[in-house]
Formats: sequence, structure tokens, C-alpha cells
Amino acid sequence: MEWGEILEKYKIQIGIGLGGLILLGLGVIFFRLNSANKPEIEIISENSSQQQATIFVDIEGAVQNPGVYELPLNSRINDLLIRAGGLSAAADREWVSKNINLAQKLQDGAKIYIPTQKEVGRFGGLGLSTSAGGEVAGVSGSVVGKININTASQAQLESLWGIGEKRAADIIANRPYQSIDELVTKAKIPKSVVEKIKDKITIY
Repeated sequence: MEWGEILEKYKIQIGIGLGGLILLGLGVIFFRLNSANKPEIEIISENSSQQQATIFVDIEGAVQNPGVYELPLNSRINDLLIRAGGLSAAADREWVSKNINLAQKLQDGAKIYIPTQKEVGRFGGLGLSTSAGGEVAGVSGSVVGKININTASQAQLESLWGIGEKRAADIIANRPYQSIDELVTKAKIPKSVVEKIKDKITIY
């Protein structure tokens, strides 16, 4: 049987075979291209994920259970108060409502202090004191005489080096603060000014 007769007789089978080879080749090419463009998968260990998902915050003063608490990332001050059992009977609730934003997010390493009614009303004693003008001035047991940036008046803030009328207004507008460094990030006070006055101010 000649080649021409063989090809004529088996042309269908040969055509199917060639078609299969072409499809197989295209499949191999597509697979290689897909593998080359496939993004790499970053594997994050469980321990690393857990470390990034929690923060530690200290709450002291007039709460039921003061201490350091581990909370989920992006927790609010209200969440911390709940974990601490809420305000104690001695807490100055009026001061809390005026000076603490319960919806504010907490930062890792922050400290919240809740004063008692006696601390808020005492002049020159522990905790907070009332100034001659009737506004709450920042005075705490270990930092007597320092200006509390969370409660000080416009005039008290302007008495600080480098703080004029506008900067004092910016400090008041961005209360409360969980750390002195937030004067830079929240109130946009220059870092050089904050470094100059940090020994004269407090957040409690």
C-alpha cells in the first residue's frame, strides 16, 4: 500500500492526532505563562498576626479594676472602661463626660487616668485641682504645678514657651490626648516646641 493510500485511508485519525498535539502544546504554554504571572503568597505566622492584633493599655484611678489590659487593635476608650469594670463610685463623672472622648481609639502603651471627685475639687493636692478661674487645671500627685493639656484653659496654655493664641486653640480643639507626643500628631505643634515644654506639661 502506497503512502498516498495510507494517508487517504487514515486521514481522519491523523487529523485527530495532530489536533490533539496542538491542543496539548497550547495547554503547556498557557500553564507556564499562568505560573509565571501568579503572585507570590506571603505566609504570616500565627504568632506574628496575634502580636499585631492586640495592644496593651494602662488605666488607673477611679475605676473598679485598675491595671494593664490587653485589648484588640483599634479598641476605644469605652472598651477599656468596660474591661476595667466601669467607673467607681468615687469617680468624677462630670469631669469624665467633659474631658474624655469614649469613642477615641486607643494606642499601644497609652495610659488613662480617671480622677475622683476629691481630686478634681482639691486645689494643689493630688489628682486635678480647680484654678482660680473655675476651670480645671492639671495637677497630679507626682507632677504638682504642671499644666494638664487635657484640661488647661487657653490662657494657661499660652503661658507655655512657643504656644501662642492659635497653637493653644489647636491644642484645645484636638483634646483629649493619651500622650504628650500627640501634640505633634494631633494638634500639629512643632516637635521642637514640644521638646522644650514637655517637662512643664502632663496629660493627667
